[in-house]
Amino acid sequence: MDPLLRDAPGERHLMLGNEAIVRGALEAGVHLVTCYPGTPSSEVPDTFSRLREQILAAGERPGFGVEYATNEKVALEVGAGAALGGAQCLVTMKHVGLNVAADPLFTAAYVGLPGGLVLLSADDPGCHSSQNEQDNRSYARAAHVPCFEPASAEEAREMTVVAFRLARELEQPVMLRTTTRVSHLRGPVTLGPLPESVEHAPMKREPTRYVPVPAVALKRHCALDGQMEAARAVAETSPFNTVRAADAGAPGPRRGIIVSGPARNYLADALHADGLTGRAAVLELGMTWPLPKELITAFLADCDEALVLEEGADLLERDVRALAQERGLGVSIAGKDAGLTGFGEFSLDLVRRRLARWFGLPEPEAAGGKAVKGVPCGCEPLPGRPPNLCPGCAHRAVYYAARKAFGDDAIYSSDIGCYTLGLLPPLRTADFLVCMGSSISAGSGYARATGAPVVGFIGDSTFFHSGMTGLANAVFNRHDILVVILDNGTTAMTGHQPNPGMAQHVLGEHAAHLDIEPIVRALGVEQVRKVRGSNLAALGRAFEELGALSGVRVLIAEEPCVLYARRKLGKGKPRVAEVVRQGAEALRCLEELACPAFCRNGDEVAVDESLCTGCMICLQAAPGVFRARNRA
Repeated sequence: MDPLLRDAPGERHLMLGNEAIVRGALEAGVHLVTCYPGTPSSEVPDTFSRLREQILAAGERPGFGVEYATNEKVALEVGAGAALGGAQCLVTMKHVGLNVAADPLFTAAYVGLPGGLVLLSADDPGCHSSQNEQDNRSYARAAHVPCFEPASAEEAREMTVVAFRLARELEQPVMLRTTTRVSHLRGPVTLGPLPESVEHAPMKREPTRYVPVPAVALKRHCALDGQMEAARAVAETSPFNTVRAADAGAPGPRRGIIVSGPARNYLADALHADGLTGRAAVLELGMTWPLPKELITAFLADCDEALVLEEGADLLERDVRALAQERGLGVSIAGKDAGLTGFGEFSLDLVRRRLARWFGLPEPEAAGGKAVKGVPCGCEPLPGRPPNLCPGCAHRAVYYAARKAFGDDAIYSSDIGCYTLGLLPPLRTADFLVCMGSSISAGSGYARATGAPVVGFIGDSTFFHSGMTGLANAVFNRHDILVVILDNGTTAMTGHQPNPGMAQHVLGEHAAHLDIEPIVRALGVEQVRKVRGSNLAALGRAFEELGALSGVRVLIAEEPCVLYARRKLGKGKPRVAEVVRQGAEALRCLEELACPAFCRNGDEVAVDESLCTGCMICLQAAPGVFRARNRA
């Protein structure tokens, strides 16, 4: 049995941070999980989906449901509706997804949700897989919802259980805010008990609470403030907010450090590394909103100097400074400076240097020796390896054909997905990107403002997420844009999660397939072409035909993601390509198609058999230069 399903309190298992959240939700008795997949949150719903299939395969009935929604707003609305019906719900998304879901979040906080809803917001400091590194603790403050910030896998489990308990007790949404490091770290987790079942909370019809017309909303705002004060009382005594006193007789002024989120791990390591443990009192905050004002006030009252450490924006620092001023405390407060900013992630070396400056000590060398060009350990930096479209990816063929058809005469509007990697040379098919689903809308605006021909690229999952409204708007406003829907049959970028366009035999009984072409036509688009995404000749003809027209035109390039086809559909190809004629044409194909399976030695081109997927796009791009042969 999967450890996540074991009812074995006290057992310890090594878990991913996201897996620990799954375990915590199971221990809380979650009824429904809804999501839109987004790194670094994706493993949570994916794990629930896997566990559900295991339970069904064993002939048992799962106690929870899992839904992949078309976007984050819909995921939160479904979760809120279920929580209104008394169910405990977990809604998961990455940080930028909360921008999409903000509308229902704010109203859900006003009306309250009797069943209990926990919102997992997985932030991405350092932009490992995102277009920004926004700090969603700001949303907890703006929407007036309690916020927990785990710093370990064990805390991820514990805080999830407590978050559900608090959400049901207060009948308010609760945010569980993680980061990429916390989501993807591995650590020991001690299992708690699994409940037999958790009853749905009763909900009575109460339009004067649950239908927020202006008169109702005004009253609910006051009620929300009261609930937040109740949550603040919880934060004051939360076991996740702890104080460690400084050693008696510690030299210098009385010092205190207030630290939250993943920065707690860096601080503990930095204090130990430089022998500073005990030189300052430490207040660790795990339940970071609402602010435990009395706890912080008492801590600051015992300090002459305080340092606030938090990854991301200086939200806690500003709160602490405001609180100290409000309470008339004379403590000197330090925080972010030129060496420890709100950009990117913290590191042990960054925190060590900040502590040294604050303590007035010489800055330590990076671990293992003096840093060279920002790289620790004195080693030379590794060669850069930019992300690239996979070998055999049909998006490459579409971009190659688009460049052949339009070159630099067209402007290319891109969107969020693995196909955004078309921005790299030699393909260069991404001139701008605003946000998820924006390629059609922003591309339409650009075309209207400049009169330039615009080609907008959008994936199938992104089309269902928020592209349909942009397409409807383009038709309604008679925009002039060629939209290319890159339909690879899955949500490829985040791990092949389901979307409405996936084949019915893959979706099974749990969901229904939606065909993109009739949706596009139903939205009023008259000029529609559908071609295989790996057929260069068909792509070329379609681009030529649609490029000569005006108005809203849509090309659907349909070809399964090569990784998905091999791993999930069992469609691996037994052939590979090889070069049979060297020369200028072979070099041209290498330089224009730039397949990662190509390699060059001097003026000769070869194909790496271990990378070649057998797509044979190169044979179409340079006939006579390549040929297909059976895999060795």
